[in-house]
Amino acid sequence: MSTTRKDNLIVGLDIGTTKICAIVGNVTEEGIDIVGIGTSPSRGLRKGVVINIESTVASIRKAVEEAELMAGCEIKSVYAGIAGGHIKGFNSQGIIAIKNREVSTEDVKRVIDAAKAIAIPMDREVIHILPQEFIIDDQDGIREPLGMSGVRLEARVHIVTGAVASAQNIIKSCNRGNLDVADIVLEQLASSEAVLSAEEKELGVALVDIGGGTTDIAIFIDGAIKHTSVLSLGGNQMTNDIAVGLRTPMAEAEKIKQKYGCCLSSLVGKDETIEVPSVGGRKPRVLSRQLLAEILEPRVQEIFDLVNRELIKSGYEDAIASGVVITGGSTILEGMPELAEQVFNLPVRRGVPANIGGLIDVVNSPVYATGVGLVVYGSKNMAAEPFPSHSARGANDDSLFRRVSRRMKEWFSEFF
Repeated sequence: MSTTRKDNLIVGLDIGTTKICAIVGNVTEEGIDIVGIGTSPSRGLRKGVVINIESTVASIRKAVEEAELMAGCEIKSVYAGIAGGHIKGFNSQGIIAIKNREVSTEDVKRVIDAAKAIAIPMDREVIHILPQEFIIDDQDGIREPLGMSGVRLEARVHIVTGAVASAQNIIKSCNRGNLDVADIVLEQLASSEAVLSAEEKELGVALVDIGGGTTDIAIFIDGAIKHTSVLSLGGNQMTNDIAVGLRTPMAEAEKIKQKYGCCLSSLVGKDETIEVPSVGGRKPRVLSRQLLAEILEPRVQEIFDLVNRELIKSGYEDAIASGVVITGGSTILEGMPELAEQVFNLPVRRGVPANIGGLIDVVNSPVYATGVGLVVYGSKNMAAEPFPSHSARGANDDSLFRRVSRRMKEWFSEFF
């Protein structure tokens, strides 16, 4: 990456529906130090998908400039997050015969190729191939098959696909902001890098990342990702409910939500009040805070009910022994973990970025989970080649496919 301290700086760019956030991390021997943060309101996205490139580019530039100033460096390349209802994840497996009775890198590559040899529609592309486990001659649960003896090798993988157009619009927006995209990363995979502990992933955990436009879900069991999905619902729906219910402009509704919002009416005192600005120049009104909680509670309950349905549909709801971790900007709302525990009947905690150094107090919030996670992900996958800029590649080439298989080789050195 071409930055002032070339080898060690990694930039995560969280392109969200409500905000765009650039986070600069410096990789040291002790770990990662966060050295720069820039945020900008996001104007060109809806439900996690780019709908206006010009506005998105302007927001990206603003966030990146702010991060450059703070970190004292020039940002050329970023790890960009991708989300949206178009994201689909599914499990697949491949089987091959081991050539020389001993598993080689070539065998691992072949078995991954076999696992991904499935029909994918033309308008979709593979974003990640995430190995879950390998099986050699009926011996399962193998994380690192290299060098082991056997006749037959099986791989179980989780494949994440997204709409080609949505991925290309993210790359295009970054390229127009004079940035190369080192990789596109699924947002909940990035968030999991920042907020989940190895023990939780091993025991079984569901990560629920509630952003402005989408709610992203990832389930980890035995240290591997088993299920991913994206719901097109998030904090913007809560803001919209407040604007309609209290008859106040959207910008004011967002401020009210952040300052007074609580999604469990039993936590609000009967005599607490809030001042609500009116529309059309009318005088502000004083309303009960209980009313605000009564507007928010059903919407948050609905989001958690949908997440719960998704957990049941995945078939893993009984295996998430360590519970649910909620993160993302919308989870700052008071009462969120308590309401989630009622819906899921599982222990719930708020996830904030952990195991990092530098500006810890600044990023110590669920808002920055994805941005910090992108930096952590980037530090584990630094060997990957950057995307060519959009003009240098054909509209439908398979560069993402080639990069994914190349990334598989790094998986073994980095993750296991």
